[in-house]
Amino acid sequence: MKNRRHRKGRTRKNGCPPNGGNGASASRRLHLDLAQNRRVLQRIYSDAQDIVFRSFLIGGEREAQLIYLDGMTDIRGIEEYVLKPLMRHIPQGLEEIRHLIMEEIPVSSVKLIGTFDECTEEISLGNPVLLVDGSNQAVMLKLSQWEKRPIEEPKTEPSIRGSQEGFSESLQTNTTLIRRKIRSTKLKVTRLVLGRYTQTRIHVIYIDGIADPGLVAEVQKRLRGVEIDGVLESGYLEEMIEDAPWSPFPQIKSTERADVIVGNLLEGQVAILVDGTKDALVVPTTLTSLLQATDDYFYRSLYSSSIRLLRYSSLFLALVLPGVYVALLNFHQEMIPPGLLISMASAHEEVPFPTLIETLLMQLAFELLREAGLRLPRQVGSAVTIVGALVVGQAAVSAGFVSAPVVIVIALTGIASFTAPHYSLEWAIRILRIVMILLGGGMGMLGIMFGLIAIAIHLCGLRSFGVPYLSPIAPIQAGDWKDTWYRNHWWKMDTRPHLTGKRNRRRQPMGQRPHPPRKGDE
Repeated sequence: MKNRRHRKGRTRKNGCPPNGGNGASASRRLHLDLAQNRRVLQRIYSDAQDIVFRSFLIGGEREAQLIYLDGMTDIRGIEEYVLKPLMRHIPQGLEEIRHLIMEEIPVSSVKLIGTFDECTEEISLGNPVLLVDGSNQAVMLKLSQWEKRPIEEPKTEPSIRGSQEGFSESLQTNTTLIRRKIRSTKLKVTRLVLGRYTQTRIHVIYIDGIADPGLVAEVQKRLRGVEIDGVLESGYLEEMIEDAPWSPFPQIKSTERADVIVGNLLEGQVAILVDGTKDALVVPTTLTSLLQATDDYFYRSLYSSSIRLLRYSSLFLALVLPGVYVALLNFHQEMIPPGLLISMASAHEEVPFPTLIETLLMQLAFELLREAGLRLPRQVGSAVTIVGALVVGQAAVSAGFVSAPVVIVIALTGIASFTAPHYSLEWAIRILRIVMILLGGGMGMLGIMFGLIAIAIHLCGLRSFGVPYLSPIAPIQAGDWKDTWYRNHWWKMDTRPHLTGKRNRRRQPMGQRPHPPRKGDE
Protein backbone atom coordinates (compact mmCIF):
# COMPACT_ATOMS: atom_id res chain seq x y z
CA MET A 1 0.00 0.00 0.00
CA LYS A 2 2.86 2.34 0.82
CA ASN A 3 4.59 1.64 -2.49
CA ARG A 4 1.33 2.22 -4.33
CA ARG A 5 0.97 5.71 -2.81
CA HIS A 6 4.57 6.49 -3.76
CA ARG A 7 4.03 5.53 -7.39
CA LYS A 8 0.77 7.49 -7.51
CA GLY A 9 2.48 10.61 -6.19
CA ARG A 10 5.18 10.42 -8.83
CA THR A 11 2.70 10.00 -11.63
CA ARG A 12 0.22 12.65 -10.57
CA LYS A 13 2.69 15.53 -10.49
CA ASN A 14 3.55 15.47 -14.18
CA GLY A 15 0.54 13.57 -15.46
CA CYS A 16 2.67 10.63 -16.61
CA PRO A 17 5.53 8.45 -15.36
CA PRO A 18 9.04 9.90 -15.53
CA ASN A 19 10.83 9.83 -18.90
CA GLY A 20 7.60 9.98 -20.88
CA GLY A 21 6.17 6.67 -19.70
CA ASN A 22 9.27 4.52 -20.07
CA GLY A 23 8.90 3.27 -16.53
CA ALA A 24 11.09 3.39 -13.45
CA SER A 25 13.67 1.01 -14.95
CA ALA A 26 14.88 3.73 -17.33
CA SER A 27 16.50 5.64 -14.47
CA ARG A 28 18.62 2.64 -13.27
CA ARG A 29 22.29 2.24 -14.00
CA LEU A 30 23.51 0.00 -16.79
CA HIS A 31 24.33 -3.65 -16.06
CA LEU A 32 27.47 -5.61 -16.83
CA ASP A 33 25.42 -8.10 -18.85
CA LEU A 34 24.85 -6.84 -22.41
CA ALA A 35 21.79 -9.04 -22.93
CA GLN A 36 20.12 -7.55 -19.87
CA ASN A 37 20.87 -3.99 -21.05
CA ARG A 38 19.48 -4.84 -24.48
CA ARG A 39 16.24 -6.23 -23.03
CA VAL A 40 15.66 -3.06 -20.98
CA LEU A 41 16.28 -0.77 -23.95
CA GLN A 42 14.12 -2.90 -26.26
CA ARG A 43 11.32 -2.67 -23.72
CA ILE A 44 11.74 1.11 -23.54
CA TYR A 45 11.68 1.39 -27.35
CA SER A 46 8.94 -1.15 -27.96
CA ASP A 47 6.88 -0.33 -31.10
CA ALA A 48 9.50 2.27 -32.14
CA GLN A 49 10.59 0.82 -35.46
CA ASP A 50 12.89 3.72 -36.32
CA ILE A 51 15.23 2.69 -33.47
CA VAL A 52 17.95 0.43 -34.86
CA PHE A 53 19.62 -2.24 -32.69
CA ARG A 54 22.82 -3.33 -34.48
CA SER A 55 24.60 -6.30 -32.89
CA PHE A 56 28.19 -7.13 -33.88
CA LEU A 57 31.41 -8.65 -32.53
CA ILE A 58 34.45 -6.56 -31.67
CA GLY A 59 37.40 -8.35 -33.28
CA GLY A 60 35.21 -11.39 -33.77
CA GLU A 61 35.23 -12.11 -30.01
CA ARG A 62 33.38 -9.71 -27.71
CA GLU A 63 29.70 -8.97 -28.30
CA ALA A 64 28.66 -5.32 -28.69
CA GLN A 65 25.40 -3.47 -29.37
CA LEU A 66 25.03 -0.22 -31.31
CA ILE A 67 21.71 1.64 -30.90
CA TYR A 68 20.79 4.67 -32.98
CA LEU A 69 17.82 6.54 -34.41
CA ASP A 70 17.29 6.08 -38.13
CA GLY A 71 17.01 9.42 -39.94
CA MET A 72 18.87 11.43 -37.29
CA THR A 73 22.22 9.63 -37.35
CA ASP A 74 25.13 9.72 -39.78
CA ILE A 75 24.97 6.16 -41.14
CA ARG A 76 28.10 6.55 -43.23
CA GLY A 77 30.01 7.76 -40.19
CA ILE A 78 28.86 4.72 -38.21
CA GLU A 79 30.07 2.37 -40.93
CA GLU A 80 33.43 4.08 -41.56
CA TYR A 81 34.44 5.27 -38.09
CA VAL A 82 32.79 2.78 -35.73
CA LEU A 83 31.90 -0.58 -37.22
CA LYS A 84 34.92 -1.12 -39.49
CA PRO A 85 37.62 -0.23 -36.92
CA LEU A 86 35.99 -2.23 -34.13
CA MET A 87 35.17 -5.33 -36.20
CA ARG A 88 38.66 -5.52 -37.72
CA HIS A 89 40.67 -4.81 -34.58
CA ILE A 90 41.50 -7.70 -32.28
CA PRO A 91 41.71 -6.34 -28.72
CA GLN A 92 43.19 -8.23 -25.79
CA GLY A 93 40.66 -7.20 -23.12
CA LEU A 94 37.96 -4.80 -21.99
CA GLU A 95 40.42 -2.04 -21.10
CA GLU A 96 41.99 -2.18 -24.53
CA ILE A 97 38.53 -2.03 -26.14
CA ARG A 98 37.67 1.04 -24.05
CA HIS A 99 40.98 2.67 -25.01
CA LEU A 100 40.33 1.91 -28.68
CA ILE A 101 36.86 3.44 -28.57
CA MET A 102 37.78 6.51 -26.53
CA GLU A 103 41.17 7.32 -28.08
CA GLU A 104 41.40 5.96 -31.62
CA ILE A 105 37.93 6.19 -33.19
CA PRO A 106 37.91 9.36 -35.38
CA VAL A 107 34.70 10.90 -33.96
CA SER A 108 34.59 14.53 -32.79
CA SER A 109 33.03 13.80 -29.38
CA VAL A 110 32.99 10.58 -27.36
CA LYS A 111 31.56 10.35 -23.84
CA LEU A 112 30.99 7.62 -21.27
CA ILE A 113 27.47 7.36 -19.84
CA GLY A 114 26.23 5.09 -17.10
CA THR A 115 22.41 5.14 -16.92
CA PHE A 116 19.51 4.21 -19.18
CA ASP A 117 18.21 7.77 -18.97
CA GLU A 118 21.44 9.10 -20.43
CA CYS A 119 21.29 6.50 -23.18
CA THR A 120 17.75 7.41 -24.22
CA GLU A 121 18.56 11.12 -24.10
CA GLU A 122 21.54 10.77 -26.42
CA ILE A 123 19.67 8.46 -28.79
CA SER A 124 16.82 10.98 -29.04
CA LEU A 125 19.39 13.63 -30.06
CA GLY A 126 20.59 11.43 -32.91
CA ASN A 127 23.83 10.26 -31.23
CA PRO A 128 24.40 6.48 -31.41
CA VAL A 129 25.12 4.63 -28.17
CA LEU A 130 27.55 1.71 -28.02
CA LEU A 131 27.26 -1.00 -25.33
CA VAL A 132 29.90 -3.68 -24.80
CA ASP A 133 29.39 -6.95 -22.96
CA GLY A 134 31.05 -6.89 -19.54
CA SER A 135 30.95 -3.12 -19.15
CA ASN A 136 28.36 -1.17 -17.17
CA GLN A 137 29.17 2.01 -19.12
CA ALA A 138 27.99 2.90 -22.59
CA VAL A 139 29.77 5.15 -25.09
CA MET A 140 28.04 8.09 -26.74
CA LEU A 141 29.34 8.88 -30.24
CA LYS A 142 28.70 12.36 -31.63
CA LEU A 143 27.34 11.34 -35.04
CA SER A 144 23.98 13.10 -35.18
CA GLN A 145 22.85 14.30 -38.59
CA TRP A 146 19.49 15.39 -39.98
CA GLU A 147 17.99 17.69 -42.59
CA LYS A 148 17.65 21.35 -41.60
CA ARG A 149 16.66 24.58 -43.27
CA PRO A 150 19.56 26.77 -44.41
CA ILE A 151 20.11 30.30 -43.11
CA GLU A 152 17.77 32.70 -44.88
CA GLU A 153 16.72 36.34 -44.72
CA PRO A 154 14.28 37.07 -41.86
CA LYS A 155 10.79 37.20 -43.36
CA THR A 156 8.89 38.93 -40.55
CA GLU A 157 11.63 41.46 -39.70
CA PRO A 158 13.07 42.74 -42.99
CA SER A 159 15.95 45.18 -42.85
CA ILE A 160 17.19 47.41 -45.65
CA ARG A 161 20.68 47.69 -44.22
CA GLY A 162 22.65 45.28 -42.09
CA SER A 163 22.85 41.53 -41.74
CA GLN A 164 20.34 39.41 -43.63
CA GLU A 165 20.94 36.29 -41.54
CA GLY A 166 17.88 34.97 -39.79
CA PHE A 167 17.49 32.17 -37.31
CA SER A 168 16.47 28.69 -38.46
CA GLU A 169 14.89 25.79 -36.57
CA SER A 170 18.29 24.40 -35.55
CA LEU A 171 19.37 25.36 -32.04
CA GLN A 172 23.01 24.71 -32.84
CA THR A 173 22.89 26.93 -35.93
CA ASN A 174 21.19 29.77 -34.04
CA THR A 175 23.74 29.64 -31.23
CA THR A 176 26.53 29.67 -33.82
CA LEU A 177 25.11 32.83 -35.44
CA ILE A 178 25.38 34.58 -32.08
CA ARG A 179 28.86 33.18 -31.45
CA ARG A 180 30.03 34.54 -34.80
CA LYS A 181 29.07 38.07 -33.74
CA ILE A 182 30.21 37.87 -30.09
CA ARG A 183 33.58 36.11 -29.98
CA SER A 184 34.33 37.00 -26.38
CA THR A 185 34.77 34.25 -23.80
CA LYS A 186 32.32 36.22 -21.63
CA LEU A 187 29.42 34.92 -23.73
CA LYS A 188 27.80 32.19 -21.63
CA VAL A 189 25.38 29.50 -22.76
CA THR A 190 23.36 27.49 -20.23
CA ARG A 191 21.55 24.38 -21.43
CA LEU A 192 18.15 23.18 -20.22
CA VAL A 193 15.75 20.44 -21.34
CA LEU A 194 11.99 21.04 -21.08
CA GLY A 195 8.99 18.92 -22.02
CA ARG A 196 8.37 15.43 -20.69
CA TYR A 197 7.80 13.96 -24.13
CA THR A 198 9.49 16.39 -26.54
CA GLN A 199 12.63 16.82 -24.39
CA THR A 200 13.19 20.18 -26.09
CA ARG A 201 16.63 21.70 -25.66
CA ILE A 202 16.78 25.31 -24.45
CA HIS A 203 19.75 27.68 -24.45
CA VAL A 204 19.89 30.62 -22.02
CA ILE A 205 22.48 33.07 -23.35
CA TYR A 206 23.97 36.12 -21.65
CA ILE A 207 27.23 38.05 -21.36
CA ASP A 208 29.01 37.56 -18.06
CA GLY A 209 30.00 40.88 -16.54
CA ILE A 210 27.16 42.79 -18.25
CA ALA A 211 24.00 40.84 -17.40
CA ASP A 212 22.76 41.02 -13.83
CA PRO A 213 23.33 37.63 -12.09
CA GLY A 214 19.99 38.06 -10.32
CA LEU A 215 18.24 38.39 -13.70
CA VAL A 216 20.02 35.30 -15.07
CA ALA A 217 19.07 33.31 -11.97
CA GLU A 218 15.44 34.45 -12.23
CA VAL A 219 15.23 33.42 -15.89
CA GLN A 220 16.66 29.98 -15.15
CA LYS A 221 14.37 29.58 -12.14
CA ARG A 222 11.24 30.33 -14.16
CA LEU A 223 12.29 28.01 -16.96
CA ARG A 224 13.10 25.15 -14.60
CA GLY A 225 9.68 25.61 -13.01
CA VAL A 226 7.92 24.87 -16.31
CA GLU A 227 6.33 21.40 -16.30
CA ILE A 228 4.60 20.60 -19.57
CA ASP A 229 4.21 17.68 -21.96
CA GLY A 230 6.04 19.40 -24.79
CA VAL A 231 7.56 22.65 -25.98
CA LEU A 232 7.03 22.99 -29.73
CA GLU A 233 7.70 26.72 -30.05
CA SER A 234 9.11 29.57 -27.99
CA GLY A 235 5.57 30.90 -27.54
CA TYR A 236 4.92 28.04 -25.10
CA LEU A 237 7.62 29.39 -22.79
CA GLU A 238 6.61 33.01 -23.35
CA GLU A 239 3.23 32.40 -21.75
CA MET A 240 4.66 30.27 -18.95
CA ILE A 241 7.27 32.75 -17.68
CA GLU A 242 5.83 36.25 -18.33
CA ASP A 243 4.85 38.49 -15.41
CA ALA A 244 1.29 39.50 -16.41
CA PRO A 245 -0.35 36.91 -18.73
CA TRP A 246 -3.64 38.85 -18.91
CA SER A 247 -2.05 42.03 -20.22
CA PRO A 248 -2.47 42.73 -23.96
CA PHE A 249 1.08 44.09 -24.08
CA PRO A 250 3.91 41.61 -24.68
CA GLN A 251 6.43 41.48 -21.84
CA ILE A 252 8.87 39.26 -23.74
CA LYS A 253 10.25 40.26 -27.12
CA SER A 254 10.56 37.63 -29.84
CA THR A 255 12.83 38.01 -32.84
CA GLU A 256 14.31 35.93 -35.62
CA ARG A 257 17.30 38.23 -36.20
CA ALA A 258 20.70 37.35 -34.77
CA ASP A 259 21.85 41.01 -34.78
CA VAL A 260 18.85 42.00 -32.63
CA ILE A 261 19.76 39.32 -30.07
CA VAL A 262 23.38 40.47 -30.03
CA GLY A 263 22.38 44.11 -29.56
CA ASN A 264 20.17 43.18 -26.60
CA LEU A 265 22.86 40.98 -25.04
CA LEU A 266 25.26 43.92 -25.15
CA GLU A 267 22.72 45.94 -23.15
CA GLY A 268 22.57 43.37 -20.34
CA GLN A 269 19.51 41.39 -21.40
CA VAL A 270 19.15 37.61 -21.57
CA ALA A 271 18.25 35.58 -24.66
CA ILE A 272 16.33 32.30 -24.71
CA LEU A 273 16.74 30.02 -27.74
CA VAL A 274 14.42 27.03 -28.26
CA ASP A 275 15.25 24.08 -30.47
CA GLY A 276 12.82 23.64 -33.35
CA THR A 277 11.78 27.29 -33.75
CA LYS A 278 13.28 30.32 -35.47
CA ASP A 279 11.95 32.83 -32.92
CA ALA A 280 14.23 33.64 -29.99
CA LEU A 281 13.08 35.40 -26.82
CA VAL A 282 14.65 38.42 -25.10
CA VAL A 283 14.04 39.34 -21.45
CA PRO A 284 13.42 41.76 -19.89
CA THR A 285 11.50 43.86 -22.40
CA THR A 286 10.22 47.43 -22.25
CA LEU A 287 7.67 49.24 -24.36
CA THR A 288 10.33 51.49 -25.86
CA SER A 289 12.39 48.50 -27.01
CA LEU A 290 9.34 47.11 -28.83
CA LEU A 291 9.02 50.43 -30.66
CA GLN A 292 12.60 50.33 -31.93
CA ALA A 293 13.35 48.83 -35.33
CA THR A 294 16.58 47.21 -36.47
CA ASP A 295 17.33 49.89 -39.05
CA ASP A 296 17.29 52.57 -36.35
CA TYR A 297 20.85 51.59 -35.43
CA PHE A 298 22.25 51.17 -38.92
CA TYR A 299 21.48 54.62 -40.31
CA ARG A 300 22.66 58.05 -39.20
CA SER A 301 21.12 59.52 -36.09
CA LEU A 302 19.11 62.22 -37.89
CA TYR A 303 17.40 59.72 -40.19
CA SER A 304 16.75 57.18 -37.44
CA SER A 305 15.32 59.77 -35.04
CA SER A 306 12.97 61.17 -37.70
CA ILE A 307 11.64 57.72 -38.60
CA ARG A 308 11.28 56.81 -34.92
CA LEU A 309 9.15 59.91 -34.19
CA LEU A 310 7.04 59.13 -37.27
CA ARG A 311 6.59 55.57 -35.99
CA TYR A 312 5.46 56.76 -32.56
CA SER A 313 2.91 59.14 -34.12
CA SER A 314 1.61 56.45 -36.49
CA LEU A 315 1.06 53.90 -33.74
CA PHE A 316 -0.75 56.47 -31.58
CA LEU A 317 -3.05 57.24 -34.54
CA ALA A 318 -3.60 53.51 -35.09
CA LEU A 319 -4.80 53.28 -31.49
CA VAL A 320 -7.13 56.31 -31.23
CA LEU A 321 -8.11 57.45 -34.75
CA PRO A 322 -11.28 55.33 -35.22
CA GLY A 323 -12.41 56.04 -31.66
CA VAL A 324 -11.86 59.79 -32.08
CA TYR A 325 -13.79 59.72 -35.38
CA VAL A 326 -16.78 58.05 -33.71
CA ALA A 327 -16.60 60.42 -30.72
CA LEU A 328 -16.52 63.54 -32.88
CA LEU A 329 -19.47 62.52 -35.03
CA ASN A 330 -21.61 61.36 -32.12
CA PHE A 331 -20.84 63.93 -29.41
CA HIS A 332 -18.59 66.76 -30.59
CA GLN A 333 -19.78 67.94 -34.00
CA GLU A 334 -18.81 71.52 -33.06
CA MET A 335 -15.12 70.51 -33.16
CA ILE A 336 -15.36 69.62 -36.87
CA PRO A 337 -14.97 72.45 -39.44
CA PRO A 338 -18.40 73.26 -41.00
CA GLY A 339 -17.39 72.38 -44.55
CA LEU A 340 -15.97 69.03 -43.50
CA LEU A 341 -18.96 68.32 -41.28
CA ILE A 342 -21.40 68.94 -44.14
CA SER A 343 -19.39 66.63 -46.41
CA MET A 344 -19.30 63.87 -43.80
CA ALA A 345 -23.01 64.25 -43.00
CA SER A 346 -23.96 63.97 -46.67
CA ALA A 347 -21.80 60.87 -47.08
CA HIS A 348 -23.45 59.28 -44.03
CA GLU A 349 -26.97 60.22 -45.06
CA GLU A 350 -27.67 56.98 -46.96
CA VAL A 351 -26.06 54.66 -44.38
CA PRO A 352 -28.65 52.76 -42.29
CA PHE A 353 -26.29 52.12 -39.32
CA PRO A 354 -25.12 54.43 -36.54
CA THR A 355 -21.53 55.63 -36.77
CA LEU A 356 -20.40 53.24 -34.01
CA ILE A 357 -21.83 50.13 -35.72
CA GLU A 358 -20.58 51.31 -39.11
CA THR A 359 -17.02 51.73 -37.83
CA LEU A 360 -17.03 48.39 -36.03
CA LEU A 361 -18.30 46.58 -39.14
CA MET A 362 -15.62 48.15 -41.31
CA GLN A 363 -12.94 47.38 -38.76
CA LEU A 364 -14.12 43.75 -38.62
CA ALA A 365 -14.01 43.49 -42.44
CA PHE A 366 -10.46 44.87 -42.45
CA GLU A 367 -9.32 42.36 -39.81
CA LEU A 368 -10.90 39.49 -41.74
CA LEU A 369 -9.09 40.49 -44.92
CA ARG A 370 -5.79 40.80 -43.06
CA GLU A 371 -6.17 37.39 -41.43
CA ALA A 372 -7.16 35.79 -44.73
CA GLY A 373 -4.06 37.25 -46.37
CA LEU A 374 -1.86 35.70 -43.68
CA ARG A 375 -3.37 32.21 -43.88
CA LEU A 376 -3.48 31.92 -47.66
CA PRO A 377 -0.38 30.96 -49.68
CA ARG A 378 2.04 33.88 -50.01
CA GLN A 379 1.49 34.35 -53.75
CA VAL A 380 -2.29 34.44 -53.30
CA GLY A 381 -2.52 36.17 -49.93
CA SER A 382 -1.21 39.58 -50.99
CA ALA A 383 -3.49 39.65 -54.03
CA VAL A 384 -6.54 38.66 -51.97
CA THR A 385 -5.80 41.35 -49.39
CA ILE A 386 -5.38 44.17 -51.91
CA VAL A 387 -8.18 43.18 -54.27
CA GLY A 388 -10.50 42.28 -51.42
CA ALA A 389 -9.97 45.64 -49.73
CA LEU A 390 -10.64 47.54 -52.95
CA VAL A 391 -13.66 45.49 -53.96
CA VAL A 392 -15.25 45.26 -50.52
CA GLY A 393 -14.62 48.91 -49.72
CA GLN A 394 -15.96 50.21 -53.02
CA ALA A 395 -18.94 47.84 -53.01
CA ALA A 396 -19.82 48.74 -49.41
CA VAL A 397 -19.77 52.48 -50.18
CA SER A 398 -21.77 52.03 -53.39
CA ALA A 399 -24.38 49.88 -51.65
CA GLY A 400 -24.74 52.39 -48.82
CA PHE A 401 -23.63 50.04 -46.04
CA VAL A 402 -20.78 52.33 -44.94
CA SER A 403 -19.75 55.87 -45.75
CA ALA A 404 -16.59 56.84 -47.59
CA PRO A 405 -15.04 58.68 -44.58
CA VAL A 406 -15.21 55.47 -42.50
CA VAL A 407 -13.38 53.55 -45.21
CA ILE A 408 -10.68 56.25 -45.31
CA VAL A 409 -10.31 56.26 -41.51
CA ILE A 410 -10.04 52.46 -41.25
CA ALA A 411 -7.59 52.32 -44.18
CA LEU A 412 -5.36 54.99 -42.60
CA THR A 413 -5.55 53.17 -39.28
CA GLY A 414 -4.50 49.88 -40.87
CA ILE A 415 -1.58 51.47 -42.71
CA ALA A 416 -0.42 53.22 -39.53
CA SER A 417 -0.54 49.96 -37.55
CA PHE A 418 1.85 48.32 -40.03
CA THR A 419 4.62 50.59 -38.75
CA ALA A 420 4.83 48.54 -35.54
CA PRO A 421 8.28 46.83 -35.61
CA HIS A 422 7.00 43.80 -33.68
CA TYR A 423 3.90 41.82 -34.53
CA SER A 424 3.00 41.15 -30.89
CA LEU A 425 2.83 44.90 -30.19
CA GLU A 426 0.62 45.37 -33.25
CA TRP A 427 -1.79 42.78 -31.79
CA ALA A 428 -2.02 44.77 -28.56
CA ILE A 429 -2.89 47.92 -30.51
CA ARG A 430 -5.51 46.06 -32.57
CA ILE A 431 -7.23 44.78 -29.42
CA LEU A 432 -7.18 48.14 -27.64
CA ARG A 433 -8.42 49.91 -30.77
CA ILE A 434 -11.76 48.11 -30.47
CA VAL A 435 -11.97 49.22 -26.82
CA MET A 436 -11.28 52.83 -27.82
CA ILE A 437 -14.00 52.70 -30.49
CA LEU A 438 -16.53 51.49 -27.91
CA LEU A 439 -15.45 54.16 -25.41
CA GLY A 440 -15.63 56.88 -28.06
CA GLY A 441 -19.08 55.73 -29.17
CA GLY A 442 -20.40 55.56 -25.61
CA MET A 443 -18.81 58.54 -23.87
CA GLY A 444 -17.22 60.71 -26.56
CA MET A 445 -13.82 62.29 -26.04
CA LEU A 446 -14.23 61.78 -22.31
CA GLY A 447 -14.27 58.04 -22.91
CA ILE A 448 -11.16 58.31 -25.11
CA MET A 449 -9.33 60.14 -22.32
CA PHE A 450 -10.49 57.57 -19.75
CA GLY A 451 -9.17 54.81 -22.00
CA LEU A 452 -5.78 56.50 -22.45
CA ILE A 453 -5.47 57.11 -18.70
CA ALA A 454 -6.35 53.47 -17.97
CA ILE A 455 -3.74 52.27 -20.48
CA ALA A 456 -1.12 54.59 -18.92
CA ILE A 457 -1.91 53.33 -15.40
CA HIS A 458 -1.70 49.72 -16.58
CA LEU A 459 1.64 50.32 -18.29
CA CYS A 460 3.06 52.05 -15.21
CA GLY A 461 2.29 48.98 -13.09
CA LEU A 462 3.52 46.42 -15.64
CA ARG A 463 6.83 44.63 -15.11
CA SER A 464 9.00 42.39 -17.23
CA PHE A 465 11.18 40.24 -14.98
CA GLY A 466 11.08 43.00 -12.41
CA VAL A 467 11.99 45.82 -14.82
CA PRO A 468 9.37 48.60 -15.20
CA TYR A 469 7.69 48.30 -18.59
CA LEU A 470 7.81 52.06 -19.26
CA SER A 471 11.48 52.40 -18.34
CA PRO A 472 13.23 54.81 -18.86
CA ILE A 473 10.15 57.06 -19.13
CA ALA A 474 8.65 55.94 -15.82
CA PRO A 475 10.56 55.83 -13.57
CA ILE A 476 12.45 58.68 -15.20
CA GLN A 477 15.98 57.85 -16.28
CA ALA A 478 16.88 60.96 -18.27
CA GLY A 479 20.31 59.56 -19.11
CA ASP A 480 18.69 56.73 -21.07
CA TRP A 481 16.50 59.00 -23.18
CA LYS A 482 19.27 59.17 -25.76
CA ASP A 483 17.81 55.96 -27.20
CA THR A 484 14.13 56.40 -26.36
CA TRP A 485 12.36 59.35 -28.00
CA TYR A 486 15.17 59.67 -30.51
CA ARG A 487 18.39 57.84 -31.35
CA ASN A 488 21.47 59.84 -30.43
CA HIS A 489 24.81 59.64 -32.20
CA TRP A 490 26.79 56.50 -31.47
CA TRP A 491 29.62 58.53 -29.97
CA LYS A 492 27.10 59.90 -27.44
CA MET A 493 25.65 56.48 -26.51
CA ASP A 494 28.52 55.68 -24.18
CA THR A 495 26.49 54.03 -21.40
CA ARG A 496 24.16 51.04 -21.24
CA PRO A 497 20.54 51.24 -20.01
CA HIS A 498 20.40 51.83 -16.28
CA LEU A 499 18.16 48.91 -15.26
CA THR A 500 19.67 46.14 -17.39
CA GLY A 501 23.28 47.28 -17.71
CA LYS A 502 23.91 48.66 -14.24
CA ARG A 503 26.70 46.16 -13.52
CA ASN A 504 28.77 47.51 -16.41
CA ARG A 505 27.42 50.92 -17.33
CA ARG A 506 30.28 52.11 -19.52
CA ARG A 507 29.85 50.94 -23.11
CA GLN A 508 32.68 52.96 -24.64
CA PRO A 509 35.01 55.82 -23.71
CA MET A 510 33.69 59.35 -23.76
CA GLY A 511 34.86 62.11 -26.09
CA GLN A 512 34.87 60.19 -29.39
CA ARG A 513 33.04 62.89 -31.33
CA PRO A 514 34.73 63.33 -34.72
CA HIS A 515 36.27 66.73 -35.52
CA PRO A 516 37.44 68.16 -38.81
CA PRO A 517 41.22 68.46 -39.16
CA ARG A 518 42.70 71.70 -37.92
CA LYS A 519 45.17 73.84 -39.77
CA GLY A 520 48.64 72.53 -39.35
CA ASP A 521 47.50 68.96 -38.64
CA GLU A 522 49.05 66.38 -40.88
